[in-house]
Amino acid sequence: MRSASKLVGSLFRTSASYVSFLRIFLLKIFSVGFADSSIVDRSVTNFEVSSDHFSSSEQNKTTVSVTVVGASGDLAKKKIFPALFALYYENFLPEHFTIFGYARSKMSDEELRNMISKTLTCRIDKRENCGDKMEKFLQRCFYQSGQYDSEENFKELDKKLKEREAGRVPNRLFYLSIPPNIFVDVVRCATYGASSPTGWTRVIVEKPFGRDSESSRELTASLKQYLTEDQIFRIDHYLGKELVENLSVLRFSNLVFEPLWSRQYIRNVQLIFSEDFGTEGRGGYFDSYGIIRDIMQNHLLQILALFAMETPVSLDAEDIRNEKVKVLKSMRPLEIEDVIVGQYKGHSKGGKSYPSYTDDPKVPNNSLTPTFAAAALFIDNARWDGVPFLMKAGKALHSNGAEIRVQFRHVPGNLYRRNFGTYLDKNTNELVIRVQPNEAIYLKINNKVPGLGMRLDRSNLNLLYSAKYSREIPDAYERLLLDAIEGERRLFIRSDELDAAWALFTPVLKELEEKHVFPELYPFGSRGPVGAHYLAAKYNVRWVKNESFCWRCPKKVSYYF
Repeated sequence: MRSASKLVGSLFRTSASYVSFLRIFLLKIFSVGFADSSIVDRSVTNFEVSSDHFSSSEQNKTTVSVTVVGASGDLAKKKIFPALFALYYENFLPEHFTIFGYARSKMSDEELRNMISKTLTCRIDKRENCGDKMEKFLQRCFYQSGQYDSEENFKELDKKLKEREAGRVPNRLFYLSIPPNIFVDVVRCATYGASSPTGWTRVIVEKPFGRDSESSRELTASLKQYLTEDQIFRIDHYLGKELVENLSVLRFSNLVFEPLWSRQYIRNVQLIFSEDFGTEGRGGYFDSYGIIRDIMQNHLLQILALFAMETPVSLDAEDIRNEKVKVLKSMRPLEIEDVIVGQYKGHSKGGKSYPSYTDDPKVPNNSLTPTFAAAALFIDNARWDGVPFLMKAGKALHSNGAEIRVQFRHVPGNLYRRNFGTYLDKNTNELVIRVQPNEAIYLKINNKVPGLGMRLDRSNLNLLYSAKYSREIPDAYERLLLDAIEGERRLFIRSDELDAAWALFTPVLKELEEKHVFPELYPFGSRGPVGAHYLAAKYNVRWVKNESFCWRCPKKVSYYF
């Protein structure tokens, strides 16, 4: 025992060797946590599962038909069809499947295939049979033109679906890539005209799910006239992102983090979303919703719920969603004093002109719609009492990305601050989870700078996904489409989750609109309104400035905040 102690002591005689050890230790933990947990079994294997992902007996008896409603739109062309091809390319679709596009545009099967082929790539790897796989996939794609409120047109779709289903048990998935004001018409027509007579029928709906609590409940009630809750898959594509999925793995499968996940050790949590571009053609849509409805009420709040939830009973979808709902219902009502809104303005820099939000031709000149928002949120439960959760989201900022920053508390009675005057208030430990771009996890620790004196500096233990995992990370839409086909619901939003999310933001949204609160202007390409820094300072928090922590970084990596 004594010799073992001497060995450990000699191993960690210098802080540099300790940091080296800790780096290896954490990387091992990350690897084991990600590789061994069933919650990410498909993501870690990078889809290295063959077509026996579906049993042969099941494949012979059933068929899956995916109908993309709104097939001629940008979302369908840029995300949905490429995601379906990626699943097919990696043998994750069943042997018997058919894909239909449905829209008002007049188009033949061949024209649909030509449109789809322009966005398909074999990005996961470069196999020699890529061209063959792409051609076989396109031959499974068909088109039906029709009105969104015509039951007769959906009956015509039903006839074509039956021709392809060839007497097998038909399972049908409808992806509504359309504006929410026509969701109910499509669901009604699909239910009466094209639902599966003997298999399952499921419907994926895209956000926004209403504008406030009242409209959200009305939409849910209307959908439930034709569908059960189990048939409705409300998609938030951020829940399909790799690092968001790994939140629970990082916490629940790594002993080094779980004991620290509470108010005793965590000082604050920052959830940050930024885009370095403006509305760019989406001004009409965006002006009806604004940044709070577009980003904070869904993407960031869903991440917060996953981060802060208690340990679920199991990895079953209902158990996970139950815990998320508990978090949302425990949140303190959001006050307008804890919200900052902003709107980007035009300016010139370096001979280049940048537009203002109201320069968009689809945006009214007197629009008060926020393109930036920051909010301080609190969870009133035993685990998180008093811990500020700061959200920040904006367009036309200085960088593009999304991340979660967990800042830990100071070391009580820190010897180095007392004896050497080292300023550690701003150098607390920090865990950073970069959701996009260039997915990564890194942990910041204080370390002695080599030399004869005693000076402390920050060191960074980094796990850059592109360095650790050689194959490309699947797109969020691939994960969510596969889950919908399999009936896995844990990454989709339940109606009571939606109610709780809107209950938090609806009062402050109404107050902002009723009082005609003027957003603080900030220059295009800046860090946002100054008011966001005052809001953080109110709770003794500082937004983290631009840093360049990276281990074996690829070229042209964008860092932010």
